[in-house]
Amino acid sequence: MKIATGKIAAVGMLCALAFVVTALIHIKLIPAAGFLTYDPKDVIIAIGGFLFGPVYVLIISLIVSFLEMITISESGIIGLVMQVIATCAFAMPAAILYKKNRTRKEAAIGLALGIVIMTAVMVIWNYILTPVYMGTSRSDVATMLVPIIIPFNAIKGLLNAALTFLIYKPVVTALRKLGVVKERE
Repeated sequence: MKIATGKIAAVGMLCALAFVVTALIHIKLIPAAGFLTYDPKDVIIAIGGFLFGPVYVLIISLIVSFLEMITISESGIIGLVMQVIATCAFAMPAAILYKKNRTRKEAAIGLALGIVIMTAVMVIWNYILTPVYMGTSRSDVATMLVPIIIPFNAIKGLLNAALTFLIYKPVVTALRKLGVVKERE
């Protein structure tokens, strides 16, 4: 598999940008769940998926989550796993649909589908891994699903989708002017 130097540079820039926004922006969307914080890295990763396809969602997500784990995160390997799962559940459906038909409508449908899939998938993975991370029982986590976990992931998905939809075109236009991304990549 031959990968163009420009694509490697663009993916590196997206990884760096996603890591920087992760390091700088942490918003507690639900005060009762301080362990759940929002950062907008999924916006950058979704843009990478729109540009280069769904495989790059996984690649960028793994790189950024690993960098986060070894530098700024306190959640270790469990945090890495949860972040990669959440990001891929959100951004891959959008990247897959957009790759098939590059229209705003397809991007919007993909992002909406990503919100639903991520919210559902994170219910399952929070039920499985949060007891290990927090040292609590599954029944305690089950009581958090409806009032905390589901709203957090739905709000996170809505924010990510809205931001992705708003900034995709300006970001792509800038990358094209810099010669980092080709016209129909």
